[in-house]
Amino acid sequence: MNCRHCSEPLQHTFLDLGFAPPSNSYLSEAELSAPELYFPLKLKVCENCWLVQTEDYAQADLFFSKDYAYFSSTSTSWLEHAVAYSKAMIERLGLGADSFVIEVASNDGYLLKNFLAADIPCLGVEPTASTAAAAEKIGIPVLREFFGEELGKRLAKEGRQADLIAGNNVFAHVPDINDFTRGLKAALKPGGTITLEFPHLMRLIQHTQFDTVYHEHFSYLSLYTVNRIFAQAGLRVSDVEELPTHGGSLRVHGCHAEDSRSDSLAVARLLDAEIQFGLRDLEVYRGFQVRADEVKNGLLSFLIEQKRAGKQVVAYGAAAKGNTLLNYAGVKPDLLAYVCDAAPSKQGKYLPGSHIPVYSPQKLKETQPDTVVILPWNIADEVIGHHGYVREWGGQFVKAVPALEVK
Repeated sequence: MNCRHCSEPLQHTFLDLGFAPPSNSYLSEAELSAPELYFPLKLKVCENCWLVQTEDYAQADLFFSKDYAYFSSTSTSWLEHAVAYSKAMIERLGLGADSFVIEVASNDGYLLKNFLAADIPCLGVEPTASTAAAAEKIGIPVLREFFGEELGKRLAKEGRQADLIAGNNVFAHVPDINDFTRGLKAALKPGGTITLEFPHLMRLIQHTQFDTVYHEHFSYLSLYTVNRIFAQAGLRVSDVEELPTHGGSLRVHGCHAEDSRSDSLAVARLLDAEIQFGLRDLEVYRGFQVRADEVKNGLLSFLIEQKRAGKQVVAYGAAAKGNTLLNYAGVKPDLLAYVCDAAPSKQGKYLPGSHIPVYSPQKLKETQPDTVVILPWNIADEVIGHHGYVREWGGQFVKAVPALEVK
């Protein structure tokens, strides 16, 4: 396999999680008796550009189907994050009725509805029909297709270049990251701004966040690598912010390479921090598998102990990261009775691979479990805030990543 960005041969495996089904492919009851599709889940690291990437084997449209079950608006903390971003960018860029905003991977309209409310013209690009329909229902125009250079050039030809292009947690999800970035270049108005948010590879390694690895995430990104990808497409990273979202994310601000704006000091500082951490040294990648296995084994040991003690353990959050963890650990309903999730699109379904049933949060009050494992650990405080009543019957909350912890 060659690197998806620089085409150098990939010699080094960063992480091998065996085989797993796509993490967002939730199953109906009827599908439980049918064969289930599994793919290898392995990460390689490029020693030239340091892009960490999944092993080649499948196409994106296998993972982003018409009934894709992830709806961004389910998380209240993520909605608050979107509101804060919208206000900041409207003020920072002076956006108004004469401006144009594009969001790539606009999901259910969780972000663009804030620009719509401010009377700023906008457009969503979203290939999954289920989420696109939800956005259209609240008045957001949506193009139901994958974004890339062809679409970017088409938008430019139609006179629809953007003052702001936003992409939250999509840059890591595209199989052809170079084509996607050239699309950003084509669709960006002269003087315009791109912002992309994605989990930071440095934090993934630092906090053993191996459960954020799944098939829909084709790339695992550092600022250094994004800088290189942007430069090849004629873009430049002019600023970067470190965010707490998803266990530690970056928000890069991009512009055309020839843009007159100077780069912020934050860019140089973070590039230096990545060097100090060792992101351009193979040693930091070689030790990660052992740490991931320790997390997996810790969870398994805990679940088996609880089973032997006659305790009921359930989970909260039918999240993709939870599916990675459960499938790698081989956890089934005998050790984890069910998972609750606030998203109606997931309720009544079963987790891929583990076949653990998904219920509404009301199930917690009905069964009063002894332990609730919070699978989306990045929103653990939000989950506990909504469901703290579990403690009323002596129940406890537990996080498994980066180590088993009673909350």
